[in-house]
Amino acid sequence: MRYMLLILLSIQLFAVDATLKITKDVEQRAKISLVDSSVGLSPSLSEKFFSILVSDLKISGHFVPDTEHYRESSQSNFIAPNLKSKEYVLKYNISQQSGLTIDIKLFRASDATLLTHKDYSVSSSAKYPFLAHKMVTYLNDTLKYPDISWINRYIVISRYTTAKRSEIVLADYTMSFQKTVIRGGLNLFPKWADKDQRSFYYTSFAGAIPTLYRLNIYNGSKTRITSSQGMLVCSDVNYDTNKILVTMAPNGQPDIYEMSASGGGASRVTSFAGIDVNGKYTTSGSLAFVSNRMGYPNIFTKTISGSAVTQLVFRGKNNNAVDAYDNRIVYSSRESHNDYGQNTFNLYLTHTNDSSTRPLTSRGVNQFPRFSIDGSTILYIKQYQNRSSVGYINLISNQNLLFPLGGKVQSIDW
Repeated sequence: MRYMLLILLSIQLFAVDATLKITKDVEQRAKISLVDSSVGLSPSLSEKFFSILVSDLKISGHFVPDTEHYRESSQSNFIAPNLKSKEYVLKYNISQQSGLTIDIKLFRASDATLLTHKDYSVSSSAKYPFLAHKMVTYLNDTLKYPDISWINRYIVISRYTTAKRSEIVLADYTMSFQKTVIRGGLNLFPKWADKDQRSFYYTSFAGAIPTLYRLNIYNGSKTRITSSQGMLVCSDVNYDTNKILVTMAPNGQPDIYEMSASGGGASRVTSFAGIDVNGKYTTSGSLAFVSNRMGYPNIFTKTISGSAVTQLVFRGKNNNAVDAYDNRIVYSSRESHNDYGQNTFNLYLTHTNDSSTRPLTSRGVNQFPRFSIDGSTILYIKQYQNRSSVGYINLISNQNLLFPLGGKVQSIDW
C-alpha cells in the first residue's frame, strides 16, 4: 500500500478562477492591446477567446497584454489614440463557418504600420482554444521571441469518475478544451509515447492482471505492450522514443525496468528490497527516481546499467514526485507534518550536476510536476484553501498561471 500511495496520489479538484503572479520586470516585455472586430459570435465564446489570448500572451513571458476587451465594427487600419501608448495592437476577426476562422493583423501602435497579416482556422468550434494558441505562437515567432510552441500541445489526464472507474481526457493547457478518449473501467497513468503526441501509454486494470497499452489518438488503434502482476506504470519515454521506463512489481515489491517501446527486452534497472518507482530519464544513460531506501520517499539518481545509487535531494522527509529534463530535476517536497489535516507540499528545481536548488512554490499542496517538451515551463497541480487548479511556471520569466480543473485527477502528462 505504501508504494501505491506514492504513485496513486490523487487530488480532489474544484473550479477556481485563473490567477497570475508576475515577477518579471514589466519593462522587459512588449505592451500589446487586443481589438476584436468579430461579428456573430456568442458573447460567451467571444469572452472566452479573449481570455485565452490574454493568458497565452502573459505566460509567454514576452508580452504585457491590455486586459481591456476592445471592440470595433470593422477591421480597419486605424489605431485609436488611446492605444498608441502600446507597442503593438492586434486586431482580429473570427468567423464561424464550418468551424472557426480567424483573420489577424498586427500593427505597430505608434504609426499604425501593418507588421503581419495571417489567417488561421480549426475544423470544430470546440477547438477554439487551439485557434488562440496558434495565433499567439505565430505572433511570438513573427516578433522573433524565444519559442513558446508548447502552448499548442495536448494535456492528457486520467481522472476518477466513480469507484474503480476512470476516464482519460485530452485537453489544451488551459483546460478550456476537453475530450474524453477512453471511458469505462479503470484506466490510469497516461504517458505520451512520442513528441508529436499521436499516441500515449496507459495502464488498464480491466483484466486479471494490469496491462500496459499504447493508444493512437487519431485512428483509435490499441497495442498491447506488456502485463505484470501488482503494479504496472510507464513513467517515461526516452528521447528517441524507442525505449520506456516502467515500474513493475511482479513479486510484490516495485522496481524500475527498461524495455523497448514495443514491450520486448525488459531489463531490471533497480534492485532494492523496498520501493523504487517513477523512473525519469535525465542525461544520456541515467535516470532519476523515487525510493524509500532511507526510510522515507526521496529522490535518487543512477545510471541505467550501473549499480551505484546517488542521493540527489538532502532536504525534507517526503519527496514523492519527480520529473527530469536533461540535468534539471523538479520534485515535490513535504514542508509540514500534520497527522490530522492537509500538509504543505512545495516544488523545487535542482540539478544532477550541482547542488543549486530553487524553490518554485510557497504554499498549498503542489504535486504532479511535469516539464514542458522544451524544458522551459513546468506543469503542476495545486490545491490551496479548498481550491485546486492546474498551474504553469515559466522558468525563464518566472510567471505563474493557474486554471480551474474538475474531478479527481489520478495522473497528468503533457
